[in-house]
Amino acid sequence: MRMKTNLTAAALALFLAACAHNPSDSIPLAAQGSFTVGGGYVTHPGTFKQENFIAPDGQRAYGDFAYVKYQTPANAKPLPLIFQHGGAQSSRTWESTVDGREGFDTLFLRKGYSVYLLDQPRSGKSNLSTQAVTPDTPWASNPMYGDKTLWLLSRMGHFDASGKPVANAQFPEGEAAYQAFQQAWTIGSGPLDNDLNADVLAQLVGKTDGAILVTHSMGGTIGWRAALRSDKVKAIVAWEPGGTPFIFPENEMPKITKARFEALSGAAMGVPMTEFLKLIRIPIVLYYGDYIKVGSENVGEDKWGTELAMAKQFVETINRHGGDATLVHLPEIGIQGNSHFLMGEKNNQQLADLMAAWLKEKGLDKK
Repeated sequence: MRMKTNLTAAALALFLAACAHNPSDSIPLAAQGSFTVGGGYVTHPGTFKQENFIAPDGQRAYGDFAYVKYQTPANAKPLPLIFQHGGAQSSRTWESTVDGREGFDTLFLRKGYSVYLLDQPRSGKSNLSTQAVTPDTPWASNPMYGDKTLWLLSRMGHFDASGKPVANAQFPEGEAAYQAFQQAWTIGSGPLDNDLNADVLAQLVGKTDGAILVTHSMGGTIGWRAALRSDKVKAIVAWEPGGTPFIFPENEMPKITKARFEALSGAAMGVPMTEFLKLIRIPIVLYYGDYIKVGSENVGEDKWGTELAMAKQFVETINRHGGDATLVHLPEIGIQGNSHFLMGEKNNQQLADLMAAWLKEKGLDKK
């Protein structure tokens, strides 16, 4: 028996629209691959001898590079997106979500952008370092006892009376999602050096004809500093920048809003005015999620309240000097329930569309 199907034009249009966003649909690619950028080596004293071939004498230790994976869709837009992860993370931040949906990498490929995902020096697939880990290197050893610390600082949710994690509104629920979130962390293999990270990111940008930086968390300062090093940075999209210093003119330092645990307070660093003014050449947008409140008893909410206060001063300073910076606090535009890892939450398609709309508004989808 044959089934007869009648589709109106409207129904067919809806069907095709749904298919256009179906993760099972293929994305035609013009190119893809991986490479490393930056890096160096140090040489151990002595002379290498085959008789003692495992000794370090006379041998080099390579490291301090970034691993980069790229994909270019067919008929790509001119400006690629370069995704910079945050602290104790890797390029996995931007890939598939903890519940198996498409991440920002694929979502923006579908929107026609080339995407470059990097693991910054001494992290993830770039875990070779020319320097040994120091006692103050964060999250630099295994076992990495920190699941509750990282859950709270990231504002993912809280724990019930039995110690079971309870996710916030936009983070996927369940033990499988919690485990996937905890398995995304990576230990540092050498001292955290954000000037090194910015140098390498600027080198990557230099391999393009111009690029848009997309940063997260502690990667925010790396993006600001890379823009000081390369005029090929054409825009910066910063998702919840913080944990590392914002950039200000050295003679216009901001007010510090102190967190209950003072070491978690939003921070700033000063640079010469001539350097700071490089940030006014490009459009910048900062996005912050929900559950942010100075003075909250929740350590993560309080910490990110101080970061948001610093971000507001950063944006005001850029604009006062003639720049184009925007801060978007998502609850204020009706988008609620997001934690610190917005790009992997249940509404990440909505957030990707929001970012894409900003790129279009600034003409960055055409240049």
